[in-house]
Amino acid sequence: MLIMFLKLILLSLVFSLDHALAHKGIGGEQPLSQIAIHKATLALNQHASVKAYPQILGLHGQDNEWVTVDLENPEPSENDWIGVFSPAKFNESECHQDNDPKQQTPYICTAPVKYQFANFSNPKYTETGNTSINLILINQRADFSFALFTGGLLNPKLVATSNVISFVNPKAPLYPRLAQGKSWNEMTVTWTSGYNIDEAVPFVEWGWEGHSKSQSPAGTLTFPRNSMCGAPARTVGWRDPGFIHTSFLKELWPNTEYTYKLGHLLANGSFIWSRMYSFKSSPYPGQNSLQRVVIFGDMGKAERDGSNEYSNYQPGSLNTTEKLIEDLENIDIVFHIGDIVYSNGYISQWDQFTSQVEPIASSVPYMIASGNHERDWPGTGSFYDTKDSGGECGVLAETMFYVPAENRAKFWYSTDYGMFHFCIADSEHDWREGSEQYRFIEKCLASVDRKTQPWLIFAAHRVLGYSSEKYYGLEGSFEEPMGRESLQRLWQKYKVDIAFYGHVHNYERSCPIFQNKCVNSERSHYSGVVNGTIHVVVGGAGSHLSEFSTLNTSWSLVKDYDWGFVKMTAFNHSSLLFEYKKSSDGKVHDSFTISRDYKDVLACVPGSCEATTLAS
Repeated sequence: MLIMFLKLILLSLVFSLDHALAHKGIGGEQPLSQIAIHKATLALNQHASVKAYPQILGLHGQDNEWVTVDLENPEPSENDWIGVFSPAKFNESECHQDNDPKQQTPYICTAPVKYQFANFSNPKYTETGNTSINLILINQRADFSFALFTGGLLNPKLVATSNVISFVNPKAPLYPRLAQGKSWNEMTVTWTSGYNIDEAVPFVEWGWEGHSKSQSPAGTLTFPRNSMCGAPARTVGWRDPGFIHTSFLKELWPNTEYTYKLGHLLANGSFIWSRMYSFKSSPYPGQNSLQRVVIFGDMGKAERDGSNEYSNYQPGSLNTTEKLIEDLENIDIVFHIGDIVYSNGYISQWDQFTSQVEPIASSVPYMIASGNHERDWPGTGSFYDTKDSGGECGVLAETMFYVPAENRAKFWYSTDYGMFHFCIADSEHDWREGSEQYRFIEKCLASVDRKTQPWLIFAAHRVLGYSSEKYYGLEGSFEEPMGRESLQRLWQKYKVDIAFYGHVHNYERSCPIFQNKCVNSERSHYSGVVNGTIHVVVGGAGSHLSEFSTLNTSWSLVKDYDWGFVKMTAFNHSSLLFEYKKSSDGKVHDSFTISRDYKDVLACVPGSCEATTLAS
C-alpha cells in the first residue's frame, strides 16, 4: 500500500509540473518578456541614426497608422533590433524595484510596446547598415520614439534614438467594447481615453438612426502601479492604462438598430467625439428569431506588421479575428472564454488587443470569462497558485471589460440572449460543492425557463468537463483535477445542452455524456431526449496548439489540432445548429444539429429525476 501511495504522489507531482508547463506554453512566452530591458546599457554611436515619419499621425481621424523607420548603423549586426517606446522619453521614468534590494536601478525601466529586428525586411542590413522598417502604431495616449539596440534581446545596448512622433489627439476616446448589461434590454459601452474626470465629462450619445439622440453618462475607472500584484506588471511591464469609461444604455427596444458615439465634454464647453458606431439590441428573452452565437477561448493578439514575434507567439489570433470580422453581419454575440490577451504583465498589450478586436467588440456584445493568464497570482485568492497573470491578478480584465457579475472580482455571471441562457463560470476561483461559486452555478442553471429559453449553455476557461489533451491524459482523468466531480450532477440535473471550455489549445467534441459514459450513439444529429451534456473544448482561437493524448477515449467524437472557433445558430425553440470553423479559411470542419420539443426537456433522465408520489 505504501508503494502504491508513493507512486500516486509521484504521478501527481509529475502531472502538476508537466501540466503547468503545458499551459504556460513553452516556446510561447510573451514576446516582450524576452527583452532584458533592465540590463540595457549605453553604447551611443554618433554616426548611427534612427528617423521616423510621418511625425504627426491621425490627421484624418485614424486611431492606427503605418510609420516608416529609417535606420543607419556603421557597425550593424544580425542581433540589432528596434524598440518602439511610448511615452517617448523612455529613460526618464521612475524605476520600480518590486521590493528587491539587490536590484540595481536600470537605465531603462520600461519595456517597449513592440519591437522588430533590424534585418526583418532587408536581409542585407548586416552588409550595408541601412534599412527601412514599416510598423503600425495605435493611439495609446502618449507620444512615441524608436530606439536602435545591438546585443540582441538579452544584452541590449542602446545605439541611437529617433525623433518623437505622436497622434493629433493622443487622449481621444477609442476602442469601444460592448457587453450585455444586467438586464436583457441594457447594453454597456466601455472605452479607453486619456481624459480624467477633472478634464472632461465622459458620455455616450445614442439612439435610433434618424431619431433624436439620448446622452448617457459614463463612470470612469483606472488603477495605479501599486494595484498590480507583482513583476513584470509592477516593474518593466507597467504602463499607464489611461482611463476606462463605461456607460449603460438602458430600456432598449428588442432587435433594434442603434447608433452611438463616444463623447467627452471639456471644461471650455467644447466636445471631443469618436466616430459613429452601431449595434443591434438583444432579443426579448425567449423570443423566437434567428440568433447566432460565437464562442472561443485563448485567442491573444498578434501584430499585422510582423513585430513582436518570438517563437511565433500567437500564430492563429489574427486569422480568427479576420474571419469573425468577415462574418460579422451573421454574428449576434461573442463569448471569449478566458486567456484574452496573454499580456502576462505587459500592460501596453491590452490597448493593442482592444484595437485588434474593435471592429467586432464595437458592433456586437463581446463577453469575456476569466482565465489563468488574467487572474492567477500567488496569495491573491486565485484557486491556482501560479504566476500566469504576470502580476495583473485580474485587475486588467476586471477593468478593461464589463461583465454583468455581481462582483467583477468574482468573474462568474449569467446572461440571456433570446432563446439562449448562459452560465459563465470562473475557473480561477473555487467551483466545488459548498463554495460560493457552486451556489451561483446551481442558481443560474435552475433559474432558466426552458420553455422560452430551451438552449442552456455552460462555459468556463479551464476544462471542468472532458478533454483528451496530452497532459490530462497522463493524469488519467481527462479533465482539470477536481473538475467535473462536483459539477456533473448539476449539468445533468438541469439538462445543460453544451458545456464549453478553453485553456487547452485545440478543438474537441464529446458525445452527450454523463459519468464518463456516452448516453447517445448519434454523432451529427440529436433529437428528442438527449440524456446528457455535450462537452466542447474550443481553446484554439490563436495561441500555440496543445497536443492530444495518444490514448483513445470512447467519449471523444471529433478532434482537431488546429485553430478555430464555434458558431451556434438557433433557428427557433426546437432547432439548433452547431458549427466548428477553422480560422484559416472559415470553413466548417465539424457540425451537428439538435431537434427537440419542450416535452423532451421535461423528460426524466438518469441523474435528473424529480421525486414522485402516489398520493392523490
